Amino acid sequence: MVYPKHGVGQITEFKKINIGGIDVETYILNFEKDKANGMIPVNKQSYLRPLATINQVNKCISILKGKPKIKRSMWSRRAQEYEAKISSGKIYELAEVVRDLNKGDDIMIDQSYSERQLFEKAYERLLAEFQIVLGIGLENTQKKLDKALKRNLEKQSQRQEIK
Repeated sequence: MVYPKHGVGQITEFKKINIGGIDVETYILNFEKDKANGMIPVNKQSYLRPLATINQVNKCISILKGKPKIKRSMWSRRAQEYEAKISSGKIYELAEVVRDLNKGDDIMIDQSYSERQLFEKAYERLLAEFQIVLGIGLENTQKKLDKALKRNLEKQSQRQEIK
C-alpha cells in the first residue's frame, strides 16, 4: 500500500485498540525504508492507495521523459506546491515533481538545499514504488529512472560509492 505522507508501506496486521474508551479497528503499517510502523484506522483507509500498475509506471516514465514545467513564481510558493504534490499520494504528481526538480548532472551546482531535499524525497518515493511494481533490484530500478531523466549514470554510481 502507499500512504501519501510516508510512501510505500506494508500492512502487517489488523488490530483493535482502545482509544479514550472507544474500540478502534486499525491497520498496522510497516515502512521498511524509514524502519518505522504506523497505524491507520480502518475507517480512514481511503487515505491509502494500492501500488501503481505497470501501465501507471510506464505513464510515469513518459512524464519523466517530458520537458520540465518550471513556473516563474517565488520559490517558497513552488516549494509548497511541490510538497503538496508529494503528499497527495498521486503517482503522476510525484513523477511531475521529480521531472520538474531534476537538474541532471548539475544537481550539486544549480540546486538550493531545499530544492535538493524535495527532489530526493520525491525521487526516493517513486524509486521505492517502481522497484516493487517492476520486481527488479534497486540498482536496475535506479538506472531505469535515471535513463528517463537523462541523468549521467556513471556520475550517479560514483556518488553512491562515495556515500
